[in-house]
Amino acid sequence: MAERFSVGVGGAEVVGVLHRPRLHEPSPCVVACHGMGASKDSDKYLLLARELPAAGLALVRFDFRGSGESGGAYQGATVASRIADLEAVLAHLGGHPHLDGRFGLLGSSLGGFIALWVASRQRPPGAVVTWNAPANLLDLAAGQGSEARGSWPALIAEVRAGRHAEAPAGVRFVLVIQGDHDEVVPPAHGRALFERALAPRELCMIEGADHRLSEPLHRLQALERSREWLLRYLGGAGVSGS
Repeated sequence: MAERFSVGVGGAEVVGVLHRPRLHEPSPCVVACHGMGASKDSDKYLLLARELPAAGLALVRFDFRGSGESGGAYQGATVASRIADLEAVLAHLGGHPHLDGRFGLLGSSLGGFIALWVASRQRPPGAVVTWNAPANLLDLAAGQGSEARGSWPALIAEVRAGRHAEAPAGVRFVLVIQGDHDEVVPPAHGRALFERALAPRELCMIEGADHRLSEPLHRLQALERSREWLLRYLGGAGVSGS
C-alpha cells in the first residue's frame, strides 16, 4: 500500500512515498535516504519498497530538496539542508496512525552520511544502515576537484568551513555495508564508519561490489543483510520468517 505525502521545509516541498505492510499494522518504519544525483525513484529504493514491507517494515522513500519531485535548487543543497529534510520527514510521520513510532534509517552514499548525522540526534536511537557512505567529505571533495565545486557549491563551501565535514562518532545500532571495489567512496571510509560507531555495530564488506551495487547479487546481499539488521533492532512482523 503506497501513500504519497509532502512536507514543507524552508519554503519548498519535500515529496515522499510511504509503503506500508499489508498486514501487522501499526509497524516500525525505515526511511531511505538517497545520495547526490539520485532520487527516491532510483532502482535501489524501489527494491527496498518492495522487499521491506513484505518483511513487516514500512518503507519511506523521499526526495531531498533539489532532487526528484521535491522543490528547491540542487546547487543549494548542503548537509545541513538534507538533515533538516530528513528530520522534517520523521516529524511528519511521527503521528501516523499506521506506524508504531519506531524509526530506522537506511542511506546510500551521501544519504548514509546524512542518516548517521540524524541518528546521532535521535532520542531514542534507532537502527541505521549505510551503503557505501563516506566517513569524511573533505577527502572526497578534494578528489573531485573543480567538478565538485561546480556541481555542489553550497555543500563544498559548508564542508570546507568545517561544518559536517566528518561523520559523527558514537552512533549505536549501525550496520556499515561497503563494497570493496567502490570507485567513489574508498573502502577505508566504511572501516572508519565502523570504528566511529558504538556497539551494537557491524561491518559488512561485499567482495567485488562497486559504489552503486550495480551487480544484482551484490545488491541482493546488501538487501538481505540490511533487512536482517533492521528486523533485529526495530522488530516487526517478519522477524520469525526473516
